Amino acid sequence: MKNIDTAFRHVRGFTMLVIIGCILISCFSLYKSFSLVSQMQNKVYILANGKALEAYASDRKDNIPVEARDHVKTFHKLFFTLDPDDKVIKSNVTKALYLADDSAKRVYDDLKENGYYSGIISGNVSQTIQIDSVTIDLNNYPYGFRCYATQNIIRTTSIAHRNLITEGNLRNVSRSDNNPHGFLIERWNTIENRDISTENRK
Repeated sequence: MKNIDTAFRHVRGFTMLVIIGCILISCFSLYKSFSLVSQMQNKVYILANGKALEAYASDRKDNIPVEARDHVKTFHKLFFTLDPDDKVIKSNVTKALYLADDSAKRVYDDLKENGYYSGIISGNVSQTIQIDSVTIDLNNYPYGFRCYATQNIIRTTSIAHRNLITEGNLRNVSRSDNNPHGFLIERWNTIENRDISTENRK
């Protein structure tokens, strides 16, 4: 009877160890599975030129400086890149105005009223812009910015280079196809816009 009782206790102890081991293994497997699924959800694969590129999801706060600078650059490139074609001008300016508030619309209306765009079309003038740098103040919201750029005004006989400095604020808005960065430029104004040099075209 003692041997039977001892054997029963051994079997019961072994069975309990097996059950506890199974529970621990199951819990560990579930934890690793959820962890792996979470990691996979933060990865995105992009197909470019027949190659799969891996991208990682991250919080927006990690990318605010980069996205803010790109938003400001995109707005200035669209607003100041002009060709002697009414459709091109309207297309670029319309895209730019989605990125800013009515302060940019007022500048556009003033330029249009003063015949600036008509002069570009009639004079076959092209205008390009090179963004030199953009500074963003992330310590205060809305984020203040200042953009330093060089305008190139290409005429039939000459190319004029102008120094352009603008400033404004950036406010968070919803992302959309027309505004992928989710920022809106407010209180945009020009601090400086002066001639640097002029060169004759050959």
